[in-house]
Amino acid sequence: MPVERVILAEPRGFCAGVEKAIKALAWMVRVFEPPVYCYHEIVHNRHVVDQFVAQGVVFVDDVSEVPPGAPLMLSAHGSAPAVVDAARTEGRVVVDAVCPLVTKVHHELKVRARKGYTVLYVGHHGHEEAVGTMAVAPESVRLLERVGDVDDLEMVPGPDGAGEPMMALLAQTTLSHDEWADIVDRARERFPDLWMPNRSDLCFATTNRQAALKALAGRCDAIVVIGSENSSNTVALTKVALAFGCPRVIRVNDASELPDDLSGTVGVTAGASAPESLVEAVVAHLAPTSGVESSSVTVEEEYFPPPPELRELLRGLESALGLLNAVPIGPAGGGGAGDRVLAEDRNTAAADVLERMASLS
Repeated sequence: MPVERVILAEPRGFCAGVEKAIKALAWMVRVFEPPVYCYHEIVHNRHVVDQFVAQGVVFVDDVSEVPPGAPLMLSAHGSAPAVVDAARTEGRVVVDAVCPLVTKVHHELKVRARKGYTVLYVGHHGHEEAVGTMAVAPESVRLLERVGDVDDLEMVPGPDGAGEPMMALLAQTTLSHDEWADIVDRARERFPDLWMPNRSDLCFATTNRQAALKALAGRCDAIVVIGSENSSNTVALTKVALAFGCPRVIRVNDASELPDDLSGTVGVTAGASAPESLVEAVVAHLAPTSGVESSSVTVEEEYFPPPPELRELLRGLESALGLLNAVPIGPAGGGGAGDRVLAEDRNTAAADVLERMASLS
């Protein structure tokens, strides 16, 4: 029996942080002769990474592999302070594409540690975001992956060596709410004075994609989640779909991995690192006989501008080109180079950037 209908979850796919990182690396490819280096995968999606490899980007797991003076981007997941410091040595041109929401968690951890708190960090062992965050204050942080980890914690004395411990709780931004909620509840039970930020650390885009999936899960015979297996938010989506009543959930990297026996109503969503072109290919492969509908819970309008190092680099280049061509360039913020750089970036979608790159490969 063929697929009758496809329901697309909205929002899905690229979040503002991924948009920022992809466009920033694309800018570097345009500005520098290859190779351009990137510390870790720019985002957790094989198709995106392969497109940049085709453009001369070299992904490394140690900044010592990057030659002196070479252009280097740090990935959206955030890097340990020691990695950032090492990257900036030997004359390298470094652009840090860390998501602002991850930067917020880094700051919170640094402040709480400085004030004498033990910070409980809910995250996945070995995930790049968790590794980079915990390295901000390694002596003050404890990783929690399950509820039982809260009970296994040894009590830490207060800052004066006596009294109740000062405890705080932070989280990896790409967790599902369900991964986080039970741990939070148990931590609050054990530590009644537990400090938490006023605004949740969970990424709004992750939360929105999960909400959109929850809204359609019960209506579908199967749900296809598009994204890579090392993408934490993609894996979280598969868990959400199962938890909210869909009898069959399939994660695929692309349309070629779809099973042949899907039928009835199929929901489709994509992790925050998966390009919309993969969604379009999946829908085309499913070829629903009764068409496609959208199920929307919110409209995302967030925009993260290019990293500050990149903005300064582009402004300098445009000013230099203006001088060479005897074209007057006004001051940044006053209708000059800076404004044009930011306007082009704001008005360009990362999906369009990847499409142009593919046409050049």
